Amino acid sequence: MKDNRKKIAVLAALLSVCMITAGCSSADSSADAVKTDVTSSADSASADESTGDSSEAAQTETEKKVRESQAINIAPPEENADASADSGTDAEQNRTKGNFGGEMPWGGNNSSTIAPAPADGSVNTPLSTTGASKLDTTELFSNRDQTQTADTTDAKTLTVSDGKTVEITKEGIYVIKGSASDCTVKVNAPDDAKVQLVLDNVTIENSDFPAIYVVSADKCFVTTASGSSNSLSVTGTFKADGDTNTDAVIFSKDDLVLNGSGSLKITSANGNGISGKDDLKVTGGSYDITSAEDAIEANDSIRISGGSFKINSSKDGLHAENDDDSTSGWIYISDGSFDITSKSDGIQATTVLQIDDGRFSISSGEGLEATYIQINGGDITISATDDGVNASKKSNFTTPCFEMTGGSLDITMSGSDVDAVDVNGSITVSGGSINITCPTQGMNESFDYDGTADFTGGTITVNGQQLDSIPSPKMAGGGMGGRGGFGGQEGMDGQGAFPGQDGQDGFGGRGGMGGMEGQEGFGGRGRMRDQ
Repeated sequence: MKDNRKKIAVLAALLSVCMITAGCSSADSSADAVKTDVTSSADSASADESTGDSSEAAQTETEKKVRESQAINIAPPEENADASADSGTDAEQNRTKGNFGGEMPWGGNNSSTIAPAPADGSVNTPLSTTGASKLDTTELFSNRDQTQTADTTDAKTLTVSDGKTVEITKEGIYVIKGSASDCTVKVNAPDDAKVQLVLDNVTIENSDFPAIYVVSADKCFVTTASGSSNSLSVTGTFKADGDTNTDAVIFSKDDLVLNGSGSLKITSANGNGISGKDDLKVTGGSYDITSAEDAIEANDSIRISGGSFKINSSKDGLHAENDDDSTSGWIYISDGSFDITSKSDGIQATTVLQIDDGRFSISSGEGLEATYIQINGGDITISATDDGVNASKKSNFTTPCFEMTGGSLDITMSGSDVDAVDVNGSITVSGGSINITCPTQGMNESFDYDGTADFTGGTITVNGQQLDSIPSPKMAGGGMGGRGGFGGQEGMDGQGAFPGQDGQDGFGGRGGMGGMEGQEGFGGRGRMRDQ
């Protein structure tokens, strides 16, 4: 949006010249790594999550040869019928799936508007038309997701070592200890297996491959043990594993859950901190993430119900996006503490970003960004240099909207062309408090929106002044300015000649100044909205 504004003066001059002259017509982790094949009893899983045995016939020829020649076999743990239960599994499995498997907890029991089925067969997303939660949050986390301490009574303890890949092929609970370089803990279990990795003072520093790599599992838990301090890092450029472009210190191709009561430091010199290609959940633990790209990213969803986060990212702090499914790529946060410094966005979702609670300190280019942003609670402080909150059309599933029903939002803007709240659609504020500090000169806006603005509850303060309505954008677009007058007279204000298309304002504004004797004046200057 900002680049368009900066081009207005040039565009106005060019358009004026046109009007005068034309009469206004229109892989492996390491080549020499030693692979460790770890097997365990299926009984170490939860009571309601059964596991089948992994047979030699199910493995590739390459894997079998490596095991036969190099594997270090570790005895399976004793049976553990009382392992922590993921009692929410049935509810999770019964949720509606999108075209590409992404879960779509849209709307709950709210009234909704459902469009006719698209011709391309994509799944419609029912969206609430009320002020209630945009996501059905009742079953986003299972009991096991929320359990911060693993039952390690019969778990197997594994010690990492330099240059070795520890490959886990069966469901179970594994305690990871030790310090190593160029070592990967690789989960390659059946697609119905639950695997839990308990990090207990483990340090792994790799040069070009993930420290934890989940190739296959139904779900993998990464749990920080109580009182433990853990560190995972990748210092170089990530290399591919066949057709898989690994790009994170923790990289998972299936559902990933991070929890626990210890700490985990993640450093990624040339990639992401944590990447999940399905759903990624965080329910507890303390995380210190420094990354060259996104600190935490997922394809289908990011769900956070607890934890402490200190993030320093050269891209986004949290990022959810699925290029193949326009109904996925959402973020839900119900609790947690977030200290985010990022060069691009603090938190970005493709579809819905819903915040129900939590404490946020965000310093970034843009603070919050999604197609639909809803704040129902929490204490959010944003310092931004582009947009504080930006509801833009990141997905085609709905019209952009910013909605606030509770909590506090404090935005401080700096720069010469900034918007505190920028919405390519409508704004609804029915509760909570919004406090904006924003420059008043030039193209800066406290609120910039294309649709309607409803203020029915809560408080709004801009630069120390409490308001009783949401202010209109001072640079609202219209048509293209009229031409100036003839013969040295000042031109009249021009009417909008070119209205905006599909949510985009046209060039608009005042009529131009009159021309010198015998010449037409220049057309008026307006503003073009970005999309």
